[in-house]
Amino acid sequence: MSGQRFSRPGRSDYKHKKKEHKFYLIMGVDTEQYQGDQVARQPSPPRAADLVTTLKKALFIVGSTTIIFVALRNSLTYHLQHFWGASGNFWQHQWDKILYTFGDDQFHLQVWGTFVVSYVVYWTVGLIYTFMDITAWPPLLRRYKIQPGTNEPVQPGKLVKCILWVNFNQIFVGVPFCVVCHYLFQLRGCDKSPQLPTFHWVLFEFVVFILMEEVAFYYSHRLFHHRLLYKHFHKMHHEWQSPISITAIYAHPIEHVLSNMGPVLLGPLILGSHVATIWLWVSLALISTLNAHSGYHLPFFPSPEAHDFHHLKFNQCYGVLGVLDLLHGTDDKFRATKCFSRHLMMLSLIPPREAYPDYTPMEKVIKGKQC
Repeated sequence: MSGQRFSRPGRSDYKHKKKEHKFYLIMGVDTEQYQGDQVARQPSPPRAADLVTTLKKALFIVGSTTIIFVALRNSLTYHLQHFWGASGNFWQHQWDKILYTFGDDQFHLQVWGTFVVSYVVYWTVGLIYTFMDITAWPPLLRRYKIQPGTNEPVQPGKLVKCILWVNFNQIFVGVPFCVVCHYLFQLRGCDKSPQLPTFHWVLFEFVVFILMEEVAFYYSHRLFHHRLLYKHFHKMHHEWQSPISITAIYAHPIEHVLSNMGPVLLGPLILGSHVATIWLWVSLALISTLNAHSGYHLPFFPSPEAHDFHHLKFNQCYGVLGVLDLLHGTDDKFRATKCFSRHLMMLSLIPPREAYPDYTPMEKVIKGKQC
């Protein structure tokens, strides 16, 4: 104890926390009071117009993904074949090279291959968003922030903790989970052919994957919001009331298995999918959740408004597509806000908050995200 001094938080730290707490109180949320859902909801029956609107949005997401996928498959394949001079089917040629390099060992492909693909995709996309949060550059993109004034810049301590925990989940939780899934695939039986599945079969599988993920994620996510489970597991994820992209799998390991990885791999396990299809699906699922947690509503990207609102209000918008939220009445507050008006893919460069601004009765623009 001789000569030892204990460091005290600086005045700036107190001011920052006080400012952040004040911001969320303005938004109508007290981060300390919410301890999980206390009672069962009594949802009001969804209106026919709301159901039609939600179904249209869900079909638009699935349909636009399919169209983009088809366009990329046709045009990108042609250009790649023309550029590299690959003979035959370009994608099959690339897959043959993977099998030639790493061998046709299903354990290596399903475990280590899935780990490498998911890790590279997660950090390639996630670090682009993180660079924007750390540097506040390019400044033009700040106009697309969903919660203006938050994470500008992101706090270094929270960021380091997030990065370390996400890597723990990916390596020490994700790899053993892939091993278990490998043996489950062997028991169920899966496509082990060196030939890639047909394009039309992959499209069918993706429709099943999306529906299975929506059901599994909604109910597992909502279960972790139960008051008996929330404080032990899911509260960790909600430390980020204004999330950034890489917080997508910042979660308790048990939640990461049951609510993050489980719903994504449920569809491939049921259908016994080819490992290449699994890699593609996992990549798209990761890009989707990274966008949903990014805090940016960028043009021509799927809207992250619903999940961002979930982080802000805690007990709204549990699902991905929004259909089950509507049926269970878990998006009623969200639908009553301007945030819902912004919950669409912006097909212009106008920021959503400028296209659908918040106004007070005195015709003054509200600062922040006071929907």
